[in-house]
Amino acid sequence: MSSRLGDILLRESLITPSQLRDAQDEQRKSGKRLGYTLAKMGLIDESNLTGFIASHYGVPPVDLSHTDIDPDVVKIIPENIARRHMVIAINRAGSSLIVAMADPSDINAIDELNFSVPGYKMEVMVAADTAIEDALNRYYAPAVTFDETIFEFEDEEIAFSDNEDDAINVLDLEKASEEAPVIKYVNYMLLSAIKKGASDIHIEPYEKFFRVRFRIDGVLHEEMKPPARMKNAIISRVKIMSNLDIAERRLPQDGRIKLKVGKNREMDFRVSVLPTLFGEKIVLRLLDKGNLQLDMTKLGFETEALSLFKKAIYQPYGMVLVTGPTGSGKTTTLYSALSELNKIDSNISTAEDPVEFNLPGINQVQIHDDIGLDFAASLRSFLRQDPDIIMVGEIRDFETAEIAVKAALTGHLVLSTLHTNDAPSTINRLLNMGVEPFLVTASVNLILAQRLARKICSECREPIPAPKEALAELGMPQSELAEIKHIYKGRGCRVCNNTGYKGRIALYEVMWAYDELKDLIIQGASGAELKAAAIKLGMRTLRMSGVQKIVEGVTTIEEVTRVTASD
Repeated sequence: MSSRLGDILLRESLITPSQLRDAQDEQRKSGKRLGYTLAKMGLIDESNLTGFIASHYGVPPVDLSHTDIDPDVVKIIPENIARRHMVIAINRAGSSLIVAMADPSDINAIDELNFSVPGYKMEVMVAADTAIEDALNRYYAPAVTFDETIFEFEDEEIAFSDNEDDAINVLDLEKASEEAPVIKYVNYMLLSAIKKGASDIHIEPYEKFFRVRFRIDGVLHEEMKPPARMKNAIISRVKIMSNLDIAERRLPQDGRIKLKVGKNREMDFRVSVLPTLFGEKIVLRLLDKGNLQLDMTKLGFETEALSLFKKAIYQPYGMVLVTGPTGSGKTTTLYSALSELNKIDSNISTAEDPVEFNLPGINQVQIHDDIGLDFAASLRSFLRQDPDIIMVGEIRDFETAEIAVKAALTGHLVLSTLHTNDAPSTINRLLNMGVEPFLVTASVNLILAQRLARKICSECREPIPAPKEALAELGMPQSELAEIKHIYKGRGCRVCNNTGYKGRIALYEVMWAYDELKDLIIQGASGAELKAAAIKLGMRTLRMSGVQKIVEGVTTIEEVTRVTASD
Protein backbone atom coordinates (compact mmCIF):
# COMPACT_ATOMS: atom_id res chain seq x y z
CA MET A 1 0.00 0.00 0.00
CA SER A 2 3.05 2.29 0.42
CA SER A 3 3.00 4.24 -2.83
CA ARG A 4 -0.83 4.31 -3.03
CA LEU A 5 -1.20 5.51 0.54
CA GLY A 6 1.49 8.15 0.07
CA ASP A 7 -0.21 9.49 -3.07
CA ILE A 8 -3.62 9.54 -1.36
CA LEU A 9 -2.32 11.37 1.71
CA LEU A 10 -0.54 13.90 -0.51
CA ARG A 11 -3.68 14.43 -2.56
CA GLU A 12 -5.69 15.08 0.60
CA SER A 13 -2.94 17.45 1.89
CA LEU A 14 -2.54 15.38 5.06
CA ILE A 15 1.24 15.29 4.59
CA THR A 16 3.76 17.30 2.56
CA PRO A 17 6.03 15.94 -0.21
CA SER A 18 9.11 16.38 2.02
CA GLN A 19 7.43 14.48 4.87
CA LEU A 20 6.59 11.66 2.48
CA ARG A 21 10.20 11.49 1.26
CA ASP A 22 11.50 11.41 4.85
CA ALA A 23 9.06 8.65 5.78
CA GLN A 24 9.93 6.62 2.68
CA ASP A 25 13.65 6.90 3.50
CA GLU A 26 12.99 5.65 7.04
CA GLN A 27 10.69 2.93 5.70
CA ARG A 28 13.46 1.57 3.46
CA LYS A 29 15.72 1.27 6.51
CA SER A 30 13.19 -0.28 8.89
CA GLY A 31 11.17 -2.41 6.47
CA LYS A 32 7.94 -1.29 8.20
CA ARG A 33 4.76 -0.10 6.46
CA LEU A 34 4.49 3.52 5.38
CA GLY A 35 1.50 4.26 7.64
CA TYR A 36 3.31 2.82 10.65
CA THR A 37 6.42 4.86 9.80
CA LEU A 38 4.47 8.11 9.37
CA ALA A 39 2.81 7.61 12.76
CA LYS A 40 6.06 6.68 14.52
CA MET A 41 7.77 9.78 13.11
CA GLY A 42 4.90 11.91 14.43
CA LEU A 43 3.98 13.12 10.94
CA ILE A 44 0.38 11.97 11.28
CA ASP A 45 -1.82 10.81 14.15
CA GLU A 46 -2.32 7.04 13.91
CA SER A 47 -5.99 7.13 14.91
CA ASN A 48 -6.64 9.83 12.29
CA LEU A 49 -4.76 7.72 9.72
CA THR A 50 -6.83 4.64 10.54
CA GLY A 51 -10.08 6.65 10.26
CA PHE A 52 -8.97 8.11 6.95
CA ILE A 53 -8.07 4.68 5.48
CA ALA A 54 -11.40 3.24 6.68
CA SER A 55 -13.32 6.11 5.12
CA HIS A 56 -11.36 6.02 1.87
CA TYR A 57 -11.84 2.28 1.30
CA GLY A 58 -15.34 2.09 2.78
CA VAL A 59 -14.27 -0.42 5.45
CA PRO A 60 -15.30 -0.10 9.12
CA PRO A 61 -12.55 0.73 11.66
CA VAL A 62 -11.99 -1.18 14.91
CA ASP A 63 -10.20 -0.20 18.13
CA LEU A 64 -8.36 -3.37 19.15
CA SER A 65 -7.37 -1.97 22.54
CA HIS A 66 -11.06 -2.08 23.56
CA THR A 67 -11.97 -5.31 21.78
CA ASP A 68 -12.18 -8.68 23.57
CA ILE A 69 -10.92 -11.38 21.24
CA ASP A 70 -11.32 -15.13 21.68
CA PRO A 71 -7.78 -16.65 21.54
CA ASP A 72 -9.17 -19.65 19.60
CA VAL A 73 -10.43 -17.26 16.91
CA VAL A 74 -7.01 -15.60 16.62
CA LYS A 75 -5.33 -18.97 16.07
CA ILE A 76 -7.52 -19.70 13.03
CA ILE A 77 -4.96 -17.69 11.03
CA PRO A 78 -1.42 -19.20 11.15
CA GLU A 79 0.98 -16.89 12.98
CA ASN A 80 3.45 -16.53 10.10
CA ILE A 81 0.68 -15.33 7.75
CA ALA A 82 -0.80 -13.01 10.39
CA ARG A 83 2.55 -11.33 11.05
CA ARG A 84 3.55 -11.16 7.39
CA HIS A 85 0.37 -9.31 6.38
CA MET A 86 -0.33 -7.51 9.70
CA VAL A 87 -3.74 -9.10 10.08
CA ILE A 88 -5.54 -10.62 13.08
CA ALA A 89 -8.77 -12.59 13.32
CA ILE A 90 -11.09 -10.90 15.85
CA ASN A 91 -14.42 -12.74 15.50
CA ARG A 92 -16.33 -15.31 13.53
CA ALA A 93 -19.97 -15.50 12.57
CA GLY A 94 -21.05 -18.68 10.87
CA SER A 95 -18.85 -19.09 7.82
CA SER A 96 -17.53 -15.51 8.04
CA LEU A 97 -14.21 -14.67 9.67
CA ILE A 98 -13.87 -11.03 10.72
CA VAL A 99 -10.28 -9.82 10.44
CA ALA A 100 -8.57 -6.53 11.27
CA MET A 101 -5.97 -5.35 8.76
CA ALA A 102 -3.75 -2.34 8.46
CA ASP A 103 -4.18 -2.36 4.67
CA PRO A 104 -7.66 -3.38 3.45
CA SER A 105 -6.56 -2.95 -0.17
CA ASP A 106 -3.93 -5.72 0.05
CA ILE A 107 -5.47 -8.23 -2.37
CA ASN A 108 -2.49 -10.62 -2.04
CA ALA A 109 -3.02 -10.83 1.72
CA ILE A 110 -6.74 -11.52 1.33
CA ASP A 111 -6.07 -14.16 -1.34
CA GLU A 112 -3.57 -15.92 0.93
CA LEU A 113 -6.01 -15.80 3.82
CA ASN A 114 -8.76 -17.34 1.69
CA PHE A 115 -6.38 -20.10 0.62
CA SER A 116 -4.81 -20.73 4.04
CA VAL A 117 -8.08 -20.64 5.97
CA PRO A 118 -10.53 -22.60 3.79
CA GLY A 119 -14.17 -22.69 4.75
CA TYR A 120 -14.34 -19.03 5.81
CA LYS A 121 -15.36 -15.87 4.00
CA MET A 122 -13.17 -12.91 4.99
CA GLU A 123 -14.84 -9.75 6.32
CA VAL A 124 -12.28 -6.95 6.66
CA MET A 125 -12.04 -4.15 9.21
CA VAL A 126 -9.26 -1.55 9.58
CA ALA A 127 -7.01 -1.20 12.64
CA ALA A 128 -3.79 0.67 13.36
CA ASP A 129 -0.47 -1.05 12.65
CA THR A 130 0.73 -0.71 16.25
CA ALA A 131 -2.57 -2.01 17.62
CA ILE A 132 -2.37 -5.08 15.39
CA GLU A 133 1.27 -5.65 16.33
CA ASP A 134 0.42 -5.41 20.04
CA ALA A 135 -2.48 -7.83 19.60
CA LEU A 136 -0.34 -10.32 17.66
CA ASN A 137 2.29 -10.25 20.40
CA ARG A 138 -0.42 -10.66 23.02
CA TYR A 139 -2.22 -13.63 21.48
CA TYR A 140 0.64 -15.48 19.78
CA ALA A 141 3.57 -16.78 21.79
CA PRO A 142 6.27 -14.06 21.77
CA ALA A 143 9.89 -14.76 20.88
CA VAL A 144 12.02 -15.67 23.90
CA THR A 145 14.12 -12.76 25.13
CA PHE A 146 17.69 -12.90 26.31
CA ASP A 147 16.85 -12.00 29.91
CA GLU A 148 14.11 -14.63 30.11
CA THR A 149 16.51 -17.41 29.14
CA ILE A 150 19.21 -16.25 31.52
CA PHE A 151 16.94 -16.30 34.57
CA GLU A 152 14.63 -19.20 33.71
CA PHE A 153 16.98 -21.88 32.36
CA GLU A 154 18.13 -24.75 34.57
CA ASP A 155 21.05 -26.38 32.79
CA GLU A 156 22.41 -29.19 34.98
CA GLU A 157 21.27 -31.80 32.46
CA ILE A 158 23.44 -30.80 29.52
CA ALA A 159 27.17 -30.81 28.81
CA PHE A 160 29.23 -30.61 25.65
CA SER A 161 32.27 -32.56 24.59
CA ASP A 162 34.96 -31.57 22.15
CA ASN A 163 35.88 -35.22 21.77
CA GLU A 164 34.26 -36.85 18.76
CA ASP A 165 34.49 -40.33 20.27
CA ASP A 166 33.65 -39.73 23.92
CA ALA A 167 31.01 -37.33 25.23
CA ILE A 168 32.69 -36.15 28.44
CA ASN A 169 31.36 -33.56 30.89
CA VAL A 170 34.08 -30.93 30.58
CA LEU A 171 32.34 -27.90 32.12
CA ASP A 172 30.59 -27.24 35.35
CA LEU A 173 27.73 -25.48 33.60
CA GLU A 174 26.16 -24.14 36.79
CA LYS A 175 29.33 -22.28 37.70
CA ALA A 176 29.90 -21.22 34.07
CA SER A 177 26.38 -19.77 33.87
CA GLU A 178 27.09 -17.57 36.89
CA GLU A 179 30.32 -16.31 35.39
CA ALA A 180 29.28 -16.10 31.74
CA PRO A 181 25.61 -15.53 30.77
CA VAL A 182 26.56 -16.19 27.14
CA ILE A 183 27.47 -19.79 27.95
CA LYS A 184 24.15 -20.24 29.73
CA TYR A 185 22.28 -18.69 26.82
CA VAL A 186 23.91 -20.90 24.16
CA ASN A 187 23.29 -24.03 26.21
CA TYR A 188 19.67 -23.01 26.67
CA MET A 189 19.35 -22.47 22.92
CA LEU A 190 20.69 -25.96 22.11
CA LEU A 191 18.57 -27.67 24.75
CA SER A 192 15.46 -25.74 23.72
CA ALA A 193 15.94 -26.85 20.10
CA ILE A 194 16.21 -30.47 21.23
CA LYS A 195 13.09 -30.26 23.41
CA LYS A 196 11.05 -28.62 20.64
CA GLY A 197 12.09 -31.21 18.05
CA ALA A 198 13.88 -28.73 15.79
CA SER A 199 15.92 -30.04 12.87
CA ASP A 200 18.02 -26.87 12.42
CA ILE A 201 19.02 -23.77 14.37
CA HIS A 202 19.68 -20.54 12.44
CA ILE A 203 21.74 -17.89 14.27
CA GLU A 204 21.45 -14.75 12.13
CA PRO A 205 23.14 -11.35 12.59
CA TYR A 206 21.67 -8.33 10.79
CA GLU A 207 22.45 -4.63 10.85
CA LYS A 208 19.91 -3.61 13.49
CA PHE A 209 18.91 -6.89 15.12
CA PHE A 210 20.05 -10.41 15.92
CA ARG A 211 17.74 -13.41 15.90
CA VAL A 212 17.63 -17.18 16.40
CA ARG A 213 15.20 -19.30 14.40
CA PHE A 214 14.38 -23.01 14.72
CA ARG A 215 13.23 -25.17 11.83
CA ILE A 216 10.46 -27.30 13.30
CA ASP A 217 8.69 -29.81 11.07
CA GLY A 218 10.29 -28.18 8.03
CA VAL A 219 9.18 -24.59 8.78
CA LEU A 220 11.29 -21.82 10.33
CA HIS A 221 10.01 -20.10 13.49
CA GLU A 222 11.60 -17.17 15.28
CA GLU A 223 12.40 -18.34 18.81
CA MET A 224 14.78 -15.83 20.38
CA LYS A 225 16.00 -12.27 19.95
CA PRO A 226 19.29 -11.82 21.83
CA PRO A 227 20.59 -8.25 22.15
CA ALA A 228 22.55 -7.25 19.04
CA ARG A 229 25.52 -6.35 21.24
CA MET A 230 25.83 -10.03 22.22
CA LYS A 231 26.10 -11.41 18.70
CA ASN A 232 29.89 -11.71 18.56
CA ALA A 233 30.03 -13.38 21.97
CA ILE A 234 27.30 -15.89 21.10
CA ILE A 235 28.79 -16.70 17.70
CA SER A 236 32.27 -17.12 19.21
CA ARG A 237 30.86 -19.43 21.91
CA VAL A 238 29.30 -21.72 19.28
CA LYS A 239 32.56 -21.73 17.29
CA ILE A 240 34.57 -22.65 20.39
CA MET A 241 32.19 -25.55 21.09
CA SER A 242 32.64 -26.65 17.46
CA ASN A 243 36.46 -26.49 17.62
CA LEU A 244 36.52 -23.77 14.97
CA ASP A 245 38.87 -20.80 14.59
CA ILE A 246 37.19 -17.83 16.28
CA ALA A 247 39.79 -15.47 14.80
CA GLU A 248 38.80 -16.40 11.23
CA ARG A 249 35.79 -14.29 10.25
CA ARG A 250 36.22 -14.11 6.48
CA LEU A 251 35.94 -17.74 5.37
CA PRO A 252 33.21 -20.39 5.78
CA GLN A 253 33.91 -23.08 8.36
CA ASP A 254 32.35 -26.42 9.24
CA GLY A 255 32.43 -28.24 12.56
CA ARG A 256 30.55 -30.49 14.91
CA ILE A 257 29.27 -30.43 18.49
CA LYS A 258 28.51 -33.53 20.54
CA LEU A 259 26.16 -33.14 23.51
CA LYS A 260 25.06 -35.36 26.36
CA VAL A 261 21.48 -34.56 27.34
CA GLY A 262 20.46 -36.15 30.61
CA LYS A 263 22.06 -39.50 31.43
CA ASN A 264 21.57 -41.64 28.35
CA ARG A 265 20.86 -39.40 25.38
CA GLU A 266 23.46 -38.09 22.95
CA MET A 267 22.96 -35.41 20.32
CA ASP A 268 25.22 -34.33 17.47
CA PHE A 269 25.06 -30.87 15.89
CA ARG A 270 26.57 -30.32 12.44
CA VAL A 271 27.77 -26.71 12.39
CA SER A 272 28.15 -24.46 9.33
CA VAL A 273 29.53 -20.93 9.64
CA LEU A 274 29.03 -18.48 6.76
CA PRO A 275 30.43 -14.90 6.71
CA THR A 276 27.65 -12.44 5.85
CA LEU A 277 27.45 -8.67 5.55
CA PHE A 278 26.81 -8.03 9.25
CA GLY A 279 28.60 -10.96 10.85
CA GLU A 280 28.81 -14.73 10.68
CA LYS A 281 25.60 -16.68 10.24
CA ILE A 282 25.63 -20.10 11.87
CA VAL A 283 23.34 -23.00 11.01
CA LEU A 284 23.35 -26.06 13.26
CA ARG A 285 21.78 -29.28 11.94
CA LEU A 286 20.55 -31.53 14.75
CA LEU A 287 21.35 -35.21 14.32
CA ASP A 288 19.29 -37.09 16.90
CA LYS A 289 20.02 -40.81 16.88
CA GLY A 290 16.99 -41.39 19.07
CA ASN A 291 14.64 -39.98 16.42
CA LEU A 292 16.06 -41.97 13.49
CA GLN A 293 13.15 -43.93 12.04
CA LEU A 294 14.42 -47.16 10.47
CA ASP A 295 11.05 -48.94 10.16
CA MET A 296 10.00 -48.47 6.53
CA THR A 297 6.36 -49.20 7.33
CA LYS A 298 6.25 -46.00 9.44
CA LEU A 299 7.81 -43.61 6.92
CA GLY A 300 4.64 -42.89 4.96
CA PHE A 301 4.80 -45.38 2.08
CA GLU A 302 1.54 -46.45 0.50
CA THR A 303 1.24 -50.24 0.41
CA GLU A 304 2.01 -50.63 -3.31
CA ALA A 305 4.88 -48.13 -3.23
CA LEU A 306 6.49 -49.91 -0.26
CA SER A 307 6.12 -53.25 -2.02
CA LEU A 308 7.94 -51.90 -5.11
CA PHE A 309 10.68 -50.29 -3.02
CA LYS A 310 11.32 -53.49 -1.08
CA LYS A 311 11.33 -55.49 -4.30
CA ALA A 312 14.00 -53.13 -5.71
CA ILE A 313 16.33 -53.24 -2.70
CA TYR A 314 16.17 -57.02 -2.59
CA GLN A 315 17.36 -57.34 -6.19
CA PRO A 316 20.84 -58.93 -6.34
CA TYR A 317 22.20 -56.04 -8.40
CA GLY A 318 21.21 -52.74 -9.99
CA MET A 319 20.68 -49.15 -8.81
CA VAL A 320 18.03 -47.71 -6.51
CA LEU A 321 18.02 -43.91 -6.57
CA VAL A 322 16.34 -41.62 -4.03
CA THR A 323 15.78 -38.01 -5.13
CA GLY A 324 14.58 -34.79 -3.58
CA PRO A 325 15.87 -31.48 -2.20
CA THR A 326 17.96 -31.06 0.95
CA GLY A 327 15.92 -31.88 4.04
CA SER A 328 13.39 -34.10 2.27
CA GLY A 329 14.26 -37.24 4.24
CA LYS A 330 16.44 -39.03 1.66
CA THR A 331 19.01 -40.10 4.27
CA THR A 332 16.31 -41.58 6.52
CA THR A 333 14.87 -43.57 3.61
CA LEU A 334 18.30 -44.91 2.63
CA TYR A 335 19.20 -45.76 6.23
CA SER A 336 15.90 -47.61 6.63
CA ALA A 337 16.71 -49.62 3.48
CA LEU A 338 20.22 -50.39 4.77
CA SER A 339 18.79 -51.44 8.13
CA GLU A 340 16.46 -53.82 6.31
CA LEU A 341 19.37 -55.24 4.29
CA ASN A 342 21.86 -55.38 7.17
CA LYS A 343 22.22 -59.16 7.56
CA ILE A 344 25.15 -61.26 8.69
CA ASP A 345 25.73 -62.56 5.13
CA SER A 346 25.99 -59.11 3.47
CA ASN A 347 29.01 -56.83 3.19
CA ILE A 348 27.66 -53.26 3.12
CA SER A 349 29.80 -50.16 2.60
CA THR A 350 28.69 -46.52 2.48
CA ALA A 351 30.37 -43.28 1.38
CA GLU A 352 28.71 -40.29 3.04
CA ASP A 353 29.26 -36.56 3.37
CA PRO A 354 28.79 -36.36 6.28
CA VAL A 355 28.15 -39.63 8.11
CA GLU A 356 25.01 -38.55 9.96
CA PHE A 357 24.34 -41.66 12.04
CA ASN A 358 26.40 -44.67 13.05
CA LEU A 359 24.86 -47.94 11.83
CA PRO A 360 26.42 -50.99 13.54
CA GLY A 361 27.38 -53.74 11.09
CA ILE A 362 27.81 -51.34 8.16
CA ASN A 363 31.18 -49.97 6.98
CA GLN A 364 30.70 -46.20 6.79
CA VAL A 365 33.26 -43.90 5.17
CA GLN A 366 33.38 -40.13 5.76
CA ILE A 367 34.17 -38.18 2.57
CA HIS A 368 37.12 -35.73 2.74
CA ASP A 369 37.38 -33.85 -0.54
CA ASP A 370 40.36 -31.81 0.69
CA ILE A 371 42.57 -34.92 0.81
CA GLY A 372 41.19 -36.53 -2.34
CA LEU A 373 38.77 -38.94 -0.61
CA ASP A 374 35.71 -38.15 -2.69
CA PHE A 375 32.77 -40.32 -3.68
CA ALA A 376 34.52 -41.67 -6.78
CA ALA A 377 37.68 -42.62 -4.85
CA SER A 378 35.61 -44.32 -2.14
CA LEU A 379 33.62 -46.25 -4.74
CA ARG A 380 36.80 -47.55 -6.36
CA SER A 381 38.05 -48.77 -2.99
CA PHE A 382 34.71 -50.40 -2.18
CA LEU A 383 34.92 -52.49 -5.34
CA ARG A 384 38.20 -53.97 -4.05
CA GLN A 385 36.58 -54.83 -0.70
CA ASP A 386 34.31 -57.67 -1.89
CA PRO A 387 31.06 -55.69 -1.43
CA ASP A 388 27.48 -56.91 -1.77
CA ILE A 389 25.72 -53.59 -1.22
CA ILE A 390 27.12 -50.07 -1.74
CA MET A 391 25.54 -46.80 -0.67
CA VAL A 392 26.86 -43.57 -2.23
CA GLY A 393 25.71 -40.44 -0.38
CA GLU A 394 25.18 -38.47 -3.59
CA ILE A 395 25.94 -38.80 -7.29
CA ARG A 396 27.32 -35.36 -8.13
CA ASP A 397 29.38 -35.87 -11.29
CA PHE A 398 30.00 -38.14 -14.27
CA GLU A 399 32.92 -39.98 -12.65
CA THR A 400 30.86 -41.05 -9.64
CA ALA A 401 27.85 -41.89 -11.85
CA GLU A 402 30.01 -43.99 -14.19
CA ILE A 403 31.57 -46.05 -11.38
CA ALA A 404 28.18 -46.51 -9.68
CA VAL A 405 26.60 -47.73 -12.93
CA LYS A 406 29.48 -50.15 -13.57
CA ALA A 407 29.18 -51.45 -10.01
CA ALA A 408 25.44 -52.01 -10.54
CA LEU A 409 26.16 -53.91 -13.76
CA THR A 410 28.76 -56.19 -12.16
CA GLY A 411 26.65 -57.81 -9.50
CA HIS A 412 26.33 -55.15 -6.79
CA LEU A 413 23.29 -53.38 -5.38
CA VAL A 414 23.95 -49.63 -5.41
CA LEU A 415 21.88 -47.16 -3.40
CA SER A 416 22.36 -43.42 -3.93
CA THR A 417 20.71 -40.00 -4.09
CA LEU A 418 20.41 -37.19 -6.64
CA HIS A 419 18.96 -33.70 -6.42
CA THR A 420 16.08 -33.71 -8.92
CA ASN A 421 12.48 -32.53 -8.73
CA ASP A 422 10.77 -35.84 -9.44
CA ALA A 423 11.50 -39.44 -10.35
CA PRO A 424 11.28 -39.21 -14.19
CA SER A 425 13.61 -36.18 -14.40
CA THR A 426 16.32 -38.25 -12.67
CA ILE A 427 16.81 -40.13 -15.92
CA ASN A 428 17.54 -36.89 -17.77
CA ARG A 429 19.93 -35.85 -15.00
CA LEU A 430 21.97 -39.03 -15.48
CA LEU A 431 21.96 -38.57 -19.26
CA ASN A 432 23.07 -34.93 -18.87
CA MET A 433 25.98 -36.12 -16.71
CA GLY A 434 27.16 -38.17 -19.67
CA VAL A 435 25.90 -41.67 -18.81
CA GLU A 436 24.87 -43.52 -21.98
CA PRO A 437 21.13 -44.31 -22.29
CA PHE A 438 21.74 -48.06 -22.65
CA LEU A 439 23.76 -48.05 -19.40
CA VAL A 440 20.97 -46.20 -17.59
CA THR A 441 18.33 -48.70 -18.72
CA ALA A 442 20.56 -51.65 -17.86
CA SER A 443 21.46 -50.48 -14.36
CA VAL A 444 18.52 -48.58 -12.82
CA ASN A 445 15.94 -50.73 -10.98
CA LEU A 446 13.85 -48.03 -9.34
CA ILE A 447 13.76 -44.28 -8.72
CA LEU A 448 12.04 -42.83 -5.68
CA ALA A 449 11.27 -39.12 -5.25
CA GLN A 450 10.12 -37.81 -1.89
CA ARG A 451 9.08 -34.76 0.10
CA LEU A 452 8.23 -34.19 3.76
CA ALA A 453 4.86 -32.70 4.68
CA ARG A 454 3.78 -31.65 8.18
CA LYS A 455 1.26 -33.93 9.89
CA ILE A 456 -1.92 -32.59 11.45
CA CYS A 457 -1.60 -32.43 15.24
CA SER A 458 -3.44 -35.42 16.72
CA GLU A 459 -4.43 -33.41 19.83
CA CYS A 460 -6.38 -30.67 18.03
CA ARG A 461 -7.31 -32.42 14.79
CA GLU A 462 -10.88 -31.65 13.72
CA PRO A 463 -13.00 -32.21 10.60
CA ILE A 464 -13.88 -29.35 8.26
CA PRO A 465 -16.12 -29.37 5.16
CA ALA A 466 -14.17 -30.59 2.15
CA PRO A 467 -13.33 -27.67 -0.20
CA LYS A 468 -14.21 -29.40 -3.46
CA GLU A 469 -12.67 -26.75 -5.72
CA ALA A 470 -9.33 -26.84 -3.92
CA LEU A 471 -9.24 -30.64 -4.03
CA ALA A 472 -10.11 -30.58 -7.74
CA GLU A 473 -7.23 -28.16 -8.35
CA LEU A 474 -4.91 -30.61 -6.61
CA GLY A 475 -5.91 -33.23 -9.16
CA MET A 476 -8.47 -35.34 -7.31
CA PRO A 477 -10.73 -37.14 -9.85
CA GLN A 478 -14.38 -36.04 -9.96
CA SER A 479 -15.48 -39.59 -9.14
CA GLU A 480 -13.64 -39.41 -5.80
CA LEU A 481 -14.66 -35.82 -5.06
CA ALA A 482 -18.31 -36.77 -4.76
CA GLU A 483 -17.51 -39.18 -1.93
CA ILE A 484 -15.38 -36.76 0.13
CA LYS A 485 -17.47 -34.92 2.71
CA HIS A 486 -14.80 -33.85 5.20
CA ILE A 487 -11.07 -33.37 5.44
CA TYR A 488 -9.11 -32.49 8.57
CA LYS A 489 -7.23 -29.52 9.94
CA GLY A 490 -5.39 -28.77 13.20
CA ARG A 491 -7.14 -26.12 15.29
CA GLY A 492 -3.92 -25.23 17.12
CA CYS A 493 -3.09 -26.12 20.72
CA ARG A 494 -0.26 -26.10 23.26
CA VAL A 495 1.05 -29.45 22.04
CA CYS A 496 1.69 -28.14 18.50
CA ASN A 497 2.59 -24.59 19.61
CA ASN A 498 -0.68 -23.39 18.01
CA THR A 499 0.47 -24.33 14.50
CA GLY A 500 -2.00 -27.18 13.96
CA TYR A 501 0.89 -29.46 12.93
CA LYS A 502 3.06 -31.91 14.84
CA GLY A 503 5.60 -34.19 13.17
CA ARG A 504 6.12 -34.95 9.49
CA ILE A 505 5.19 -37.65 7.01
CA ALA A 506 6.89 -38.50 3.73
CA LEU A 507 5.18 -38.28 0.34
CA TYR A 508 6.60 -40.76 -2.17
CA GLU A 509 6.74 -41.08 -5.95
CA VAL A 510 8.02 -44.55 -6.88
CA MET A 511 8.96 -45.25 -10.51
CA TRP A 512 9.87 -48.83 -11.40
CA ALA A 513 12.08 -49.27 -14.47
CA TYR A 514 9.44 -50.94 -16.65
CA ASP A 515 10.43 -52.19 -20.11
CA GLU A 516 8.13 -49.59 -21.71
CA LEU A 517 10.04 -46.81 -19.94
CA LYS A 518 13.39 -48.29 -20.93
CA ASP A 519 12.28 -48.21 -24.58
CA LEU A 520 11.36 -44.53 -24.25
CA ILE A 521 14.74 -43.74 -22.64
CA ILE A 522 16.58 -45.39 -25.54
CA GLN A 523 14.44 -43.35 -27.94
CA GLY A 524 15.45 -40.11 -26.16
CA ALA A 525 12.07 -39.29 -24.59
CA SER A 526 11.75 -36.12 -22.49
CA GLY A 527 11.07 -36.08 -18.76
CA ALA A 528 7.44 -35.12 -19.40
CA GLU A 529 6.96 -38.06 -21.77
CA LEU A 530 8.53 -40.44 -19.26
CA LYS A 531 6.28 -39.08 -16.52
CA ALA A 532 3.12 -39.48 -18.60
CA ALA A 533 4.09 -43.05 -19.50
CA ALA A 534 4.96 -43.90 -15.88
CA ILE A 535 1.57 -42.61 -14.67
CA LYS A 536 -0.17 -44.79 -17.25
CA LEU A 537 1.82 -47.74 -15.90
CA GLY A 538 0.54 -47.02 -12.40
CA MET A 539 3.02 -44.58 -10.86
CA ARG A 540 1.51 -42.29 -8.21
CA THR A 541 3.11 -38.86 -8.34
CA LEU A 542 4.14 -36.79 -5.31
CA ARG A 543 0.97 -34.71 -5.69
CA MET A 544 -1.17 -37.88 -5.88
CA SER A 545 0.54 -39.21 -2.76
CA GLY A 546 -0.21 -35.91 -1.03
CA VAL A 547 -3.89 -36.01 -2.02
CA GLN A 548 -4.11 -39.51 -0.58
CA LYS A 549 -2.66 -38.25 2.71
CA ILE A 550 -5.25 -35.44 2.76
CA VAL A 551 -8.09 -37.93 2.29
CA GLU A 552 -6.64 -40.09 5.08
CA GLY A 553 -6.63 -37.07 7.39
CA VAL A 554 -2.84 -37.09 7.82
CA THR A 555 -2.01 -33.67 6.32
CA THR A 556 -3.67 -30.62 4.78
CA ILE A 557 -4.23 -29.04 1.39
CA GLU A 558 -1.88 -26.19 2.32
CA GLU A 559 0.97 -28.57 3.13
CA VAL A 560 0.60 -30.61 -0.04
CA THR A 561 0.49 -27.41 -2.11
CA ARG A 562 3.60 -26.14 -0.29
CA VAL A 563 5.81 -29.19 -0.86
CA THR A 564 4.64 -30.60 -4.23
CA ALA A 565 4.23 -29.23 -7.74
CA SER A 566 1.17 -29.79 -9.91
CA ASP A 567 1.28 -32.74 -12.30
